[in-house]
Amino acid sequence: MATDSRRRVKLYVLNRDSQWDDCGTGHVSPLLTDQEPRSLHLHVRSEADDSTLLESEIRRGVNYQKQQNTLIVWAENRTTDLALSFQERESCDEIWNEICRFLGRDPFIDEVDDLSVSPRRSIDEDSIGPSISPLELPPCELGKLKEICNIVTTSLHPLIRREKLTLAIENEQYIPKLLDIFRICEDLEDRNGLHYLYEIFKHLFLLNHHSLLEIMLDDNLVEGTIGCLEHDPRLTKPRRHREFLRSKVKFKEVIPIDNSQLLFKIHQTYRAQFIQDVVLPTPSVFEDNTASALSSLIYLNKIEIVNIVQSDEKFIKTLFDMLADENTPDEKRLDCARYLKELCSFSQSLQIDGRVTFFKTLLDADLLHVIEVLWRNDSEQLRMNATEIFCSVVDSNPSSVRQILLQNGNPTNDNAIFLNIGIQQLILDGDGGIATQFSSILRTLLDPENMITRPNRVEKSEFLTFFYKHCMHILVAPLLAATSSNKLNDDSKSAVLLGLILDLISFCVEHHTYHMKNYLFRKDLLSRVLLLLKSRYFSVVLAAQRFCRQIIGLKDDFCNRYIVKGNLLEPVIKAFKDNGNRYNIFNSAVLEMFEFIRKENIKMLCTYIIEKFWDDLKDITYVGTFTGLRQRFDQQLDWKNNDAFIPNENICTSNNRFRKDPRQLDDDEENWFNNDDNDDDNLEDSPSQLLDSDLQEVETEKVIGNSVLHSADNTSKVGLVDYGSDSGSSSEDEMDSKRIKCSSSEDEMDSKRIKCSSSEDEMDSKRIKCSSSEDEMDRKRIKLS
Repeated sequence: MATDSRRRVKLYVLNRDSQWDDCGTGHVSPLLTDQEPRSLHLHVRSEADDSTLLESEIRRGVNYQKQQNTLIVWAENRTTDLALSFQERESCDEIWNEICRFLGRDPFIDEVDDLSVSPRRSIDEDSIGPSISPLELPPCELGKLKEICNIVTTSLHPLIRREKLTLAIENEQYIPKLLDIFRICEDLEDRNGLHYLYEIFKHLFLLNHHSLLEIMLDDNLVEGTIGCLEHDPRLTKPRRHREFLRSKVKFKEVIPIDNSQLLFKIHQTYRAQFIQDVVLPTPSVFEDNTASALSSLIYLNKIEIVNIVQSDEKFIKTLFDMLADENTPDEKRLDCARYLKELCSFSQSLQIDGRVTFFKTLLDADLLHVIEVLWRNDSEQLRMNATEIFCSVVDSNPSSVRQILLQNGNPTNDNAIFLNIGIQQLILDGDGGIATQFSSILRTLLDPENMITRPNRVEKSEFLTFFYKHCMHILVAPLLAATSSNKLNDDSKSAVLLGLILDLISFCVEHHTYHMKNYLFRKDLLSRVLLLLKSRYFSVVLAAQRFCRQIIGLKDDFCNRYIVKGNLLEPVIKAFKDNGNRYNIFNSAVLEMFEFIRKENIKMLCTYIIEKFWDDLKDITYVGTFTGLRQRFDQQLDWKNNDAFIPNENICTSNNRFRKDPRQLDDDEENWFNNDDNDDDNLEDSPSQLLDSDLQEVETEKVIGNSVLHSADNTSKVGLVDYGSDSGSSSEDEMDSKRIKCSSSEDEMDSKRIKCSSSEDEMDSKRIKCSSSEDEMDRKRIKLS
């Protein structure tokens, strides 16, 4: 088949969710058979692999429809609707003319309504009733309600029937007529008629047509529509939705709205949301998309409301002035705050770019100042609404908020900083919704994952430096106050607050390694936190344990030294012992922490735990954690004991199997010999350091003398210290000559290192010699002492 670009089409199939699935792109051609009876087939071949996408016979009795000049839609069978979308209008007209010519119909009539029996398929004529004759609706009368109900409820599928039914209802203005019948049925208390009307209007919503929704949500018709949906036949008594709308729902125009379109959209959105959430029955798992048009209407209305408000600068300024004015009554201010919160909620329907633009408009109008004024108010509702508004802004555009906070920061008075005012709300609220909400805000602002790098600016570094310098001390102040003495301030409100603070600083430990580590050491924060293990509130105990576990999880040597030096695992061990044999979350958390130390082989902590707490832990055998820690410790001990038989690292630097002799000179001390004379002026060693250095020199000299190296006499002692009482003032020339001797032996040392690495047997024998000289070395130490 020769492909014609003018006949390029996409094939769509209607799925069970009433959504069109794209089945591929190809080229369509009409194929007319010559054999009797003659038949016409639509053949679609894929442009990707030349496979057959569709082979459909044009049949009499099937409803074919041309839509929007480039679509041909039909029901292939009772369960399958197909559609061909043409790239060009001319090719659609060409195929449509072929179909109409074969069926003997006028191509200028888009809909083919031939209901004759197909020669290839037997159809019972009794089954061809009004349900598939959508253009012939019965008269809208009380006695015809059952017939109307049957037509509406059976016309949801296929698509063509739904379209024709919608068109008929619009053309005949059927909905106002049905509502007139509804009033008659209510007056007559005709329950059967009211039940039929319930099914009719429920299925009108399920037709998923915006035009029908616009009619039913009209100001004059919406109350009757809701009234029809009150009479669910499954209920013994009708619901009272209209009574609720009349008596409870009051529209408050906080600020006069001059825009009639905005006012109309607000009313329509509320009604549609009420019908979707309250009036219509909850859809089953098989009906999730049945009211998609209603959801789409609500979604589009919210977008339009936000866009109208965003473009009206005068309206936003009036709203913000009313919120910030101290003379505004609290009730009026609360209504304004609720309106702003609802507007922020509507903005979530916008795309990301539109949402960022909307909140940037609010921030440019000084939204943070408005929030600060509301936070300072005594009304908890006002402060709660302000926190929710700020949360919406931060979630949508945290980077802009950080930038404004950095620009408006007041280093001279930390209490006046906007973020600290929010933290004070967290502390003041304690165990309420504001504290939880603001802790979420802080987590978002402090998350490095959503921080960006601008040209010549690094947002992460700047903001974290600002936060730790000006805000962190206010955040942890309740924690430090609660642990300032041995007696904890242990009440329920403080427990919730301390839990939130501990979760936040645990988050900081995980994500702010540098800044948080400095703050941790400076404030001795871990030792203060571990005092909370004595709390009678289990949530606080677990939060303190999580903080400790987070620090150990860093596997940082400085943090490990800090723990060991402060003996900071002692409170954890004590709390673990006090917990006894109870198998609870705390027991599991502590065991997991020690298991982490064992698996990661954190040597410093492993040694510390065994040396300090082995007597307390050795009897815990229901898990193998502590036995494993003991094995790790014994392995380290064996390695240290074996170090005495390993030669000086300076002798054999090419073989990494040998460990450094603990008695040899440190690298810094060894490099000192190669430094310039100017380095001598910088030496201010203590007597103990000098003694240790001399001991190391004696050991080094002995090891070198008994092994491969042999340097000049006392070469390694040159320049360590000038003992005036022993030999008087040594001249600089003599010192220089000794340094030259030391330097001249380097070639000989290198050659002997090569000999050492080339023969392992010789090295083993020299290890023995090195070991046998220990007694002599000890005697020299005694003499030096």
